[in-house]
Amino acid sequence: MEIDFESITSLERYKILTHVVVPRPIAWVTTLNDENQVNAAPFSFFNCFGSKPALVALGIGNRTDGNPKDTVLNIRKGGEFVINMVTESLAERMVQTAYDYAHGESELEAVGLTTARSQKVKPPRIAESPVHLECQEYATQEIGGNRLVIGKVIHAGIDDIYFDKEQNRVLTEQLHPVGRMHGPAGYTRTNDQFEIPRPTKP
Repeated sequence: MEIDFESITSLERYKILTHVVVPRPIAWVTTLNDENQVNAAPFSFFNCFGSKPALVALGIGNRTDGNPKDTVLNIRKGGEFVINMVTESLAERMVQTAYDYAHGESELEAVGLTTARSQKVKPPRIAESPVHLECQEYATQEIGGNRLVIGKVIHAGIDDIYFDKEQNRVLTEQLHPVGRMHGPAGYTRTNDQFEIPRPTKP
C-alpha cells in the first residue's frame, strides 16, 4: 500500500502516523496561566532530542476551532513548563485530564491529584508523578495547524526510591511508565523488555 500524504486529509494522516509511530512516550505537561491557575494536559507527540543542551520537543495541534490550546498559550506567555511522567497507576487519571474543562477549571483537582513546588520554574509538578522535567521554552514554531514547542530541560526531579545513587542511574524498570499506541484509547505497558547488546568490532 502506497499513500500520498499530500492527497489525503489531515485526519487520515493522523490515523496513519499514530498507528505506525508507536509506542510514543507521554508528556503530562503542567503550565500556569495569567491568573496562576495550573493547567495539566497530556501529549504523545513528544520526545527528547539532545543532551547538549538537554532538549525536548512537543507537537501540539490546535483546538478543533483552530485556536491554540491552553498549554501553548501558557508556555508562550510564561516561557516555562514541567513534563511529568505517566505511570500505570496514574494512566486513567492522566486520560481524564485530556477532557476539555472550562477555562480556569483545574484538571488536577477534578481527578484528585495535587501539585508540588518545582525547583527552578514557576509551574508546579504533579505531586503523584515520580519524575519531573522542568523546562524553559527554547523555541516555538508554528507549522500549519501544529506548534512545535522545543524546551530546554534545566532541572529534573526523580523520587528517591527510583534512583540508585551508588550507580547513578534511574531505576526505570521499577517506574512502570506507559506509552501511547494506536486508536483513540490505545496504550502500552513497558514491563516486557529485552536487551540486544551493541555490536563490537570483530
